[in-house]
Amino acid sequence: MKIAIASDHAGYDMKEQIKNYLLEKKFDIIDLGTNSNASVDYPDYAKKLGEKVTKGEVDFGIGICGTGIGMSISVNKVKGVRGALCLYPSMAEYARKHNNANVLVLAGRLMGSDLAIWTVDKFLTTDFEGGRHKRRVDKIDEIK
Repeated sequence: MKIAIASDHAGYDMKEQIKNYLLEKKFDIIDLGTNSNASVDYPDYAKKLGEKVTKGEVDFGIGICGTGIGMSISVNKVKGVRGALCLYPSMAEYARKHNNANVLVLAGRLMGSDLAIWTVDKFLTTDFEGGRHKRRVDKIDEIK
């Protein structure tokens, strides 16, 4: 599975921890930056992340900023992205099962690394249920 990961400065440390964890698990990772704790603008990284996902260059994306809110708002501006801000594994589970989320957004300042990794694991191991949820996701995709 190929995963793109991106963060701003507030999510940098968490990005590095998650990236290293996923590399150990033999995932193919594309790191879109940032590459330090120096201040940057999260919309720049959210755009890169969303485009990788919607072009089919990766299976899923993971975006991280301080609260997850800015990254979530920004990545969802990319047509075809269904980004979900998830603070717990159960949120990630339902984001995949019911919403077919293709980008997981995490909060670097609000989550510990263990919780973030559990959330990533749940997101990446949960399948979309389809059925009545597909109809709803199709309606989301029709919104302009």
